[in-house]
Amino acid sequence: MSDIREPTETRRFMHGIWASIATAWGANADDVDQRATMVTRRMLDGAAVQAGDRVLELACGPGGAGLAAAERVGEAGEVVLSDVVPEMVEIARRRATAHALINVRAEVLDLEDIMEPAETFDVVLCREGMMFAIDPARAAREMHRVLRPAGRLAVAVWGPRSDNPWLGLILDAITDVTGIVVPPPGAPGPFALSDDERLGKLFAEAGFDTPSIERVAAPLHCPSFEAWWTRQLTIAGPLVAIVNGLDDTTRDRLQLRVRVAVARYATDGALELPGVALVLTGRRP
Repeated sequence: MSDIREPTETRRFMHGIWASIATAWGANADDVDQRATMVTRRMLDGAAVQAGDRVLELACGPGGAGLAAAERVGEAGEVVLSDVVPEMVEIARRRATAHALINVRAEVLDLEDIMEPAETFDVVLCREGMMFAIDPARAAREMHRVLRPAGRLAVAVWGPRSDNPWLGLILDAITDVTGIVVPPPGAPGPFALSDDERLGKLFAEAGFDTPSIERVAAPLHCPSFEAWWTRQLTIAGPLVAIVNGLDDTTRDRLQLRVRVAVARYATDGALELPGVALVLTGRRP
């Protein structure tokens, strides 16, 4: 099954998907941040986030990486949480308020067209959002533009699909059972930037000094298959609409196929699913 869209239509499609599940992301934000603890730490350490820095988090979703950065920059610094989806921005704003972080503000910004002045930030962060950019090269250039000279960058994306069965197995099963390819041709997806060489080249060509990439383990622990299945069908982007649109019979076949595929990762009913993120760090000359 093909589903080829023009870039503008693809942007509207992707933005609509994330807007439709923003509430679910808000409800699961603490769980998402807990899982990403090591990835976030490597990002903040790699970008040397420190007191007094002005930090921009792009494609922030509920704002987890930026909220962690806010504690490091202190009252002398500032963190801007941003996402292209207004519903996500509002969730990030509410979370910052709940944490009593007075050095944080939230804005609607597109990582491919950042409406902020050039050379404005000391640090740019983007955790698990860059791979959904329609034009990632443009996004990388925009990150370079808004950084001050010697500004630092940290971007986390998912590693190879084979190293991330927590999601890859469901995508494979959808194709096997329905014939639907996820993501559809012409659309970005969770593993779009999973090649180390391509990822490094993308940021080197944008002007960053010798970007470095580290593989960081990001396993997903769930108490049961049912808990994992529910989680994925709540927050896993494009596949949510696909699975929810299936008839009951096809949906049951899909669930059975996935249950068999993940059985190797089950111990006493709980699932321990491997995951690997690529954390790229770089510096503007």
